[in-house]
Amino acid sequence: MSCQVNNPTLQAIFPLESTLNIMRTLQPSLSPIPNTTTFGEAGTVSVQLFYAGVEQFYCEADTCSQTLGNGTSSANWDCQNLRCTCRTGTTFCGGVSALDLATVINGLVGTLSIHCGALDNSTNTATCQFQQKELLTLFPPSGLTLNGCSFGECVRQGVIDTSGNISASDNSGGKSLSGGVIAGLAVVGGLILVALLLILFGYIRQRRARNKQQSDNAGMQVDVHWEGITYSVVNSSSCFGLFHAHEERNILDDVSGSVKAGQMMAILGPSGAGKTTLAEILAGKHKSGFVVGTVKYPVKDGSSGAVAPRIGFVPQQDVLPPTLTVYEALLFAARLRLPENIKDIEKCEMVGELLAKLGISPLRDVRIGHNETMGGKTRGISGGEMRRVSIGLELISRPDVLILDEPTSGLDSVSASRVAQILHDIAHDPVNPIPVIASIHQPSSKLYQSFDSILLLSHGRALYSGPGGFAPSEYFARVASGVVPAYPSGYNVADYLLDIASDPSVSLFQISEKDKTTSANEPVDGESGVESTEKNQATSSDSQVNAVLPDDFSSLTKASSRRNSKCVASFLTQLQVLAWREWKILQRDKTLFLTHVVVASVLGVFCGGLYYKIDTSIAGFQARVGCLFFLGALIAFSSLSALYNVVETRPLFLRERSSLYYSPTSWLLSRFIFDVVPLRIIPTIIVSSVTYWMAGLAHDAAHFFKFLFILVLYTLAMTLFNFLLGALFNNGGVAILLSALSALYQMTFAGFFVHLNAIPPVLRWLQWLCPLKYTLEALSVNEVGSGLLIQDTLQGVPVSVSASLIMNLLFGFGANNYYRDVLVLFAFIAGFAIGVITVVWLKVRERR
Repeated sequence: MSCQVNNPTLQAIFPLESTLNIMRTLQPSLSPIPNTTTFGEAGTVSVQLFYAGVEQFYCEADTCSQTLGNGTSSANWDCQNLRCTCRTGTTFCGGVSALDLATVINGLVGTLSIHCGALDNSTNTATCQFQQKELLTLFPPSGLTLNGCSFGECVRQGVIDTSGNISASDNSGGKSLSGGVIAGLAVVGGLILVALLLILFGYIRQRRARNKQQSDNAGMQVDVHWEGITYSVVNSSSCFGLFHAHEERNILDDVSGSVKAGQMMAILGPSGAGKTTLAEILAGKHKSGFVVGTVKYPVKDGSSGAVAPRIGFVPQQDVLPPTLTVYEALLFAARLRLPENIKDIEKCEMVGELLAKLGISPLRDVRIGHNETMGGKTRGISGGEMRRVSIGLELISRPDVLILDEPTSGLDSVSASRVAQILHDIAHDPVNPIPVIASIHQPSSKLYQSFDSILLLSHGRALYSGPGGFAPSEYFARVASGVVPAYPSGYNVADYLLDIASDPSVSLFQISEKDKTTSANEPVDGESGVESTEKNQATSSDSQVNAVLPDDFSSLTKASSRRNSKCVASFLTQLQVLAWREWKILQRDKTLFLTHVVVASVLGVFCGGLYYKIDTSIAGFQARVGCLFFLGALIAFSSLSALYNVVETRPLFLRERSSLYYSPTSWLLSRFIFDVVPLRIIPTIIVSSVTYWMAGLAHDAAHFFKFLFILVLYTLAMTLFNFLLGALFNNGGVAILLSALSALYQMTFAGFFVHLNAIPPVLRWLQWLCPLKYTLEALSVNEVGSGLLIQDTLQGVPVSVSASLIMNLLFGFGANNYYRDVLVLFAFIAGFAIGVITVVWLKVRERR
């Protein structure tokens, strides 16, 4: 404390201003930073007297005790072993020989008492009495009176001049940027510039694509011919991880067949015969096993074979966007799968014509909905109508070959008949006939008769491949009489064939093999063709089967991927169309958005009320940091919904990516934009703004926007982190569990519950991997950077000290780390973004 000495006797001798500074140290651990804001041992006192700004003498005493007044801010100090030393040559100590008080001052020993009255709230000062035996004799009856005593913490001059060894500083600190921070800001600016250049480049490519007069292969008629297709998978098993056994199982075994343009083939067989596997291989889908064989697409005379044929594949399950209408779903596919030089109005007309062709024009403006009513999901169109929409999504790209996996499964007889009639009309189109191949599980008699050719499979091998109708029954009656039962007149031929394939005899396979060998050398129609084989496979003979490398998925599949591995639409067009769909979904399904907004508003009021108008005491400052910590933890847990969105949309993405609608990067960017802005940034701004002003944090615009900036960066980082978990794990439960555990880890190492310097060295490095740590530090530094001053009373002693000192003492945060933390958060965002893109490109792909 610092007091004015206004004793009349002294002023008569020494008329200039006299100031007595007293530093009391009761318990150094209660000081913000020991040995920096305190100097003495526990229970000591140091005294200095200045006259006209020059130190005259100093005193020290120890073994001090403090007694506080009841209900007031008064305090009494009683110390022992007083000893004083006069500064030789000063005014009091020989500077004026006639007034030399050196002997008196050096003789002040014994007991020292300092009695201070209650603090005057109007002036924030108090009156004290400096009492010692000799002084009581000189200045009776209460010793030397001290007026206008003010209280505070003492700081070494070196701390003021150089900031000492502490990371805290005064209000002017943190203004200059280090070279590393400047370099980091330059990198961020460079990345923004690169992004703008990429957008410009994408725009130029889009304009070129729309103005380009590219040729189209519409009307190209091709046949499909496959020879010796064999597909096998390896099943691995182990016993306690010691013994490994590998068993190879053939799903398809040397299957051959062909379909001409204008024909519709049915692949029949019991469950497990390999129907779906064969359809997927012919469609060029990625398979997890090993494929051997050749597939050719001979082009008919007079057709343009300059480009590879387009193959449309309709999976067994209908995976459709439930929020879009039937028209919007088909228009979405048209905008992405048709060439960009086709005007949008022409694409709309093509969609209208396709709706009429599929017989679903009345459903034009009906939302697709879900194919189930469980879980509160709304039902839309029927199963048969969904199947026709799925077929339309492939027909809109005008495929040269259409392959379907059990298109009538789960449909009633009427719906199945409608689907079959549509497929028949597509295959026999008088202008552009195409080959249609469909796997059928158990067709009715009417449905069976609509197919031109039949391929009968049993245990992965072909028992029959040829014309449909009654030809299969006549074939078995001719070549397998006595081996298979005779065909009963009037019986459904499909059921008869399934009876044969369900439990065939070994001799029937031998007969089929011999018959296949006889017809193996028949030529394939067409003089030219597009071949789907690797270079190491034979090209001189269509019937020759070649092996593939053991570590390869399939030469057949890889060749098919090379044949159609590029999206039709440019990247910018993909992003625009995806954004159009995401906006439609957001407009129609507001549940998640409104929930986030309402929860953010309620939590903002709750948090603001909990920390309403926080004071500037030490406890109040801890509450301020607690408020900031609460906001960070809230963002960490609320971002879990981003993970759920990725898991929910994964099946639709897999289907559309396999059909080359768009690239994974454009999908990720659209999902990120329409997830972050409405579901992350807007709720974050709401809860943060309400809490900020109710809690009474730094009241100026600059610090408020810096506060929002940090929270938005943390929101982006946590959203991308949850995107990464959602893409990395197929099981949504595992991803949610890991996300929740990571949030708890961040809360532990953020510096709020445990002082960063108190963490054991073996675990201390984990704080550097914690985004919440950098967020909380930046928010705290931003708050104390507004000039926040802590005003409190410790053991009856008023304290007024910079909040940066308290921040460093309680949490270990550095006052100059704001821009460093910003760059680290940018690094987390970039790292998570690269991780998401890499995982989606390499892992999140359709494998059958």
